[in-house]
Amino acid sequence: MAGELEGRVAAVTGAASGIGRGIALRFAKAGARVAILDRDHDAALAVAAELASMGHEADAARCDVSDEAEVAEAFAKAAARLGPVDILVNNAGVLKDVPIAEMSIGEWDRVMGVNLRGAFLAVQQVLPGMRARGHGRIINIASQLALKGAPALTHYVAAKAGLIGFTKALAHEVARDGVTVNAIAPGIIETPMSAGVPADIRARISKALPIGRFGRIDELTGAALLLASDEGSYFVGATLNVNGGDVM
Repeated sequence: MAGELEGRVAAVTGAASGIGRGIALRFAKAGARVAILDRDHDAALAVAAELASMGHEADAARCDVSDEAEVAEAFAKAAARLGPVDILVNNAGVLKDVPIAEMSIGEWDRVMGVNLRGAFLAVQQVLPGMRARGHGRIINIASQLALKGAPALTHYVAAKAGLIGFTKALAHEVARDGVTVNAIAPGIIETPMSAGVPADIRARISKALPIGRFGRIDELTGAALLLASDEGSYFVGATLNVNGGDVM
């Protein structure tokens, strides 16, 4: 789908590694100018430099998506350097197993802040411009766990389930303005985060999946490209389950 996003500007949060980096690369190859937004500024700069070395236009900014002022500054910089944002991918997320009896309020708030509040703050930055131009794409990266639950992850599951609800409600608000809002609920994907899963747990999870293995980043980025492109114009409030059959 080379050239599908020619002339568009995409902003991807949590784009310094893993799924976010993969989506940023896929969008750049499709012609988009890409803003790499991540709280790890050095890693974000490295991804932007990687894209530039491949002949793509990209920029990087530090962005803790739970911080209102930092989000406003990062998106303002992206718009000034690349142009108004046409495509937003809310990918930034944090995950830590904590049984609810041991979970602090601070840990609950941290996960909610990054995984759910962050999407809200980012949308507020780009939506007015999208509506004014009559075109926009918002893609929220949720999780298959939002659909099935998981022990010791009540904060994460609640945030990702909230993100799917946010996707549907926002889609109702803005679809007639030319802005589509959709979500992707990935299963376990091979990323630096999942690389730390112990071998025995990895084997058990893989055995339980109908496809029998973890997913690859490139198996997910095509769904993001579809939703971002003109070919995805009739997806409204949808959640694409890219999870190897974990949730059907």
